[in-house]
Amino acid sequence: MAKGYWIAQVDVRDAERYKDYISTAKPAFERYGANFLARGGSVTQLEGKGRARNVVIEFPSMQHALDCYNSEEYQQALKIRKEVADTELMIMDGV
Repeated sequence: MAKGYWIAQVDVRDAERYKDYISTAKPAFERYGANFLARGGSVTQLEGKGRARNVVIEFPSMQHALDCYNSEEYQQALKIRKEVADTELMIMDGV
């Protein structure tokens, strides 16, 4: 079974409140087996418009990745994130 991945590009507008998003999202990530492969760090933007923060999260399957996003726990965190950050997020199948 192919793994599922969240790929996010984020500009955080309120760093203090973003910490609330992280702590609120943590139970969903734990429940669905999230493995953070990249979070922040330096980036060399070669093409297109980038954002300040880039995140890659691996899940055991595409279904786990989708279920995490749609979970009640993550939806609570999402409300916070939308207030404090601008985000591009995709969920994709691994190979």
